[in-house]
Amino acid sequence: MKSMTGFGAAGREDEDYKVHVEVKSVNQRYLDISFSMPRALNVFESDMRQAIKRFSARGKIDVNIAFYDKREKEAAIVVDKNLARAYQTALYELGDFLHLTPPADVCKIAMYPDVLRVHEESRDVLDAREIVFAALESALEHFVQMRRKEGEHTRLDFEPRLDFLAEAVERLAAFEPEIVERYRTHLKNVLDEMLKGQGVDEMRILQETLLYADHISYDEEVVRLKSHIAQFRETIEEEAPIGRKLDFLIQEINRETNTIGAKANFTQAAKIVVEIKSEVEKLREQVQNIE
Repeated sequence: MKSMTGFGAAGREDEDYKVHVEVKSVNQRYLDISFSMPRALNVFESDMRQAIKRFSARGKIDVNIAFYDKREKEAAIVVDKNLARAYQTALYELGDFLHLTPPADVCKIAMYPDVLRVHEESRDVLDAREIVFAALESALEHFVQMRRKEGEHTRLDFEPRLDFLAEAVERLAAFEPEIVERYRTHLKNVLDEMLKGQGVDEMRILQETLLYADHISYDEEVVRLKSHIAQFRETIEEEAPIGRKLDFLIQEINRETNTIGAKANFTQAAKIVVEIKSEVEKLREQVQNIE
């Protein structure tokens, strides 16, 4: 079981390139990958996405890559002649207006923005693929190790909570026959009192009483709750991404608990329902961060 929160970093260096990769993530319903890297590496983005998908199925993942090309580059100084002439013209106009002598030194004009620019020869980095992906995969391995470690902590937190839920459901199951019998007895007494001496068929009264008693029985909900808790236990031992499945099971556990709460008009049962709902909410918060 893996958490969706994780971090991993790795670096690689050879005689031509130096690369450092950081991968971090937070919980997200789907897989969302963002890159921050030099434009020269954009040629590798599609393949990097595929590599990341082998390590992660869900989460908002940010990949930061620092890349340094150590190869010698040819450089040239580019002169923007039109811009230099425009600066000179403007300075002469300003000098005439202010009755001042404009700068005539070429060095001063060269210092104005964008008159001189350094141009470095653009070289492809296709041969950097091996070192870039080696750093990326190493960072992803550390990233996944952290996710698994966080996931194991969460799994260990799940165990006592699931034990509590199972025990609470057993307590609810023990109350169910008593609740049904109480309703059955109460309804029969009320009907007997209301219809005393009116010659109403007692068998019909008994049938209606049994029908309503069946309506307030939550035995089926208890059976489903036990099944959902058992499935939850089995699921957290699986290797595949399980977050969405756990989220579904949490919804089902909550739904069955709400139904029991609506049916069990009995103080002690209502207290247990509140305990279950509180524990389920804690599970729900943890499940939101499971891949």
